[in-house]
Amino acid sequence: MEQPGAESDADPVGGADPQLAATMGFSGFGKKARTFDFNAMFEQTRRTAVERSRKILEEREKAAAEKEKELDNQPGVGNLSATAPCPVGRTSSRDSSSSESEDSSDEELIGPPPPAQGTLEDSDDELIGPPLPPGYKDSDDEDEGDDNDNIQEEDEDPVRKIPDSHEITLHHGTKTVSALGLDPSGARLITGGYDYDVRFWDFAGMDASLQAFRSLQPCECHQIKSLQYSSTGDVILVVAGNAQAKVLDRDGFPVMECVKGDQYIVDMANTKGHTAMLNSGCWHPKIKEEFLTCSNDGTVRTWDVTNDKKHKGVFKPRSAQGKRVIPTSCTYSRDGKLIAAGSQDGSIQIWDRNMNVHTKFHCRHAHAPGSDTSCLTFSYDGTILASRGGDDTLKTWDMRKFKTPLNSVAGLPSFFPMTDCCFSPDDKLLVTGTSVKKGHGNGKLLFFERETFKKVYEIDVTDASVVRCLWHPKLNQIMVGTGNGLAKVYYDPFKSQRGAKLCVVKTKRKERQAETLTQDYIITPHALPMFREPRQRSTRKQLEKDRLDPMKSHKPEPPVAGPGRGGRVGTHGGTLSSYIVKNIALDKTDDSNPREAILRHAKEAEENPYWVAPAYSKQTLDVVDFEGSSL
Repeated sequence: MEQPGAESDADPVGGADPQLAATMGFSGFGKKARTFDFNAMFEQTRRTAVERSRKILEEREKAAAEKEKELDNQPGVGNLSATAPCPVGRTSSRDSSSSESEDSSDEELIGPPPPAQGTLEDSDDELIGPPLPPGYKDSDDEDEGDDNDNIQEEDEDPVRKIPDSHEITLHHGTKTVSALGLDPSGARLITGGYDYDVRFWDFAGMDASLQAFRSLQPCECHQIKSLQYSSTGDVILVVAGNAQAKVLDRDGFPVMECVKGDQYIVDMANTKGHTAMLNSGCWHPKIKEEFLTCSNDGTVRTWDVTNDKKHKGVFKPRSAQGKRVIPTSCTYSRDGKLIAAGSQDGSIQIWDRNMNVHTKFHCRHAHAPGSDTSCLTFSYDGTILASRGGDDTLKTWDMRKFKTPLNSVAGLPSFFPMTDCCFSPDDKLLVTGTSVKKGHGNGKLLFFERETFKKVYEIDVTDASVVRCLWHPKLNQIMVGTGNGLAKVYYDPFKSQRGAKLCVVKTKRKERQAETLTQDYIITPHALPMFREPRQRSTRKQLEKDRLDPMKSHKPEPPVAGPGRGGRVGTHGGTLSSYIVKNIALDKTDDSNPREAILRHAKEAEENPYWVAPAYSKQTLDVVDFEGSSL
């Protein structure tokens, strides 16, 4: 076995081939490779380490013995060493041994020096680069502490999270905006109103002019009651004043229309659809094909988008006496397992989605009887139900104790049957709008704490009623529909995401000159007049010219005055022809007595009977013969 690291001095077999080296581009081919014995290397390393350790221990023992002798020879230390020889001796030996070991290790170390010894704090204090100015680190710590305090304050104070520093106004029309809908991603907003229009707004596609990219009337002459995107955002539920709800796609094209029921059937459960005006509707939060509607026919029905021939299920609210009551609002719970409806008798009734016979929860006196409960909505955690009543109240209900309201606030005017309320994304605030009469102040958006129902904030929206409000959790923006045809969007540049922030930064597009011209003309100023093209004239002048033309205006001919013209003879004139026409014209009017005109021919008919008398005489003979034969 060769020694470790030893290289064979023997010549390589056959020697290096110069042609092969030239071909490969480098030399060394044909030489014998080095060989190593790893076992011998490990054994030599172990022996070296043992010898080095033995030397270090011997030096430490010698140093400790010398240190003890010096301490014993010093005056005043002998008693201390006599009373406590062990601790002093041990500490001294440790110190000396550590110093000796450092010296020896410094002499024996191979490679880079070991890192400097010190505590973790010392290593953190070591800086690389120029020294920092005094107090810099302390200011950083203070800033971090202030930031943390601000974050904690925002978490504790939900009012700081309200995005109301900026707003944009979308002009829907002149009548009430009665429906708002925002898709789950927050890219598109739809508005519907009393003017029967549904407008589509694309935040990413709009510029600062804030114009809708599409407007349509899906239900003809019926007011829009509710608009909502499905959980996937690909279809839209449209609930209007008719009996048939519609489903549109994202671009407004019809996908499905519910069937209308038979209004002559007494039991509404036996008909296929609603028979009276719809009041509200919403999508299932989990099942993207299912939606819910309620109507004046006294039923709440579930539907499937894939089946427009018949409803999926029927729920019938009942009064305490078992009579039919009209549901004015309906909604699903957050998990989709419960269906809630508010009725005109002031009750709130909740069913299990799979059991439509009996209610699971109900409160008979939730709101004043005869008032329309305009909105029901569940909190994000699913334990609280909020109701907006037509009796100017806002109430919250605990699902675990449904008989009595958890909190209530009164004095919130509501003039519309679709005034709604919503929870903030963090579930700490409850938002609703108030109605005002024209010229009697501004409509407001009110914010209440969910736990205490204390009013913590309000926004003056406009000089009209606030009908709809929507707080999108992903955008952190608030959409508001008003009674004067406006849709406002409140946002904060730092707290909000996308949405209105995308369109306000875009400048208005300039109108192209080609779009302003109705027709393109090639003007050749040096051409002859007969070859020049006619210039475009205004419509008003052309209409005036056509009015003067009797052929184009179909003007009736006036009566002929004077001697006559154009082949027509005048009724009065001095010519012979006009005199003859006037005097010899046949007068076919007969003003004689009709009886005298008939009797004038009586004598001739009697003397020479030809038509009537022979006929009557023959008929008389026939009658006589018939009577004789019968006798």
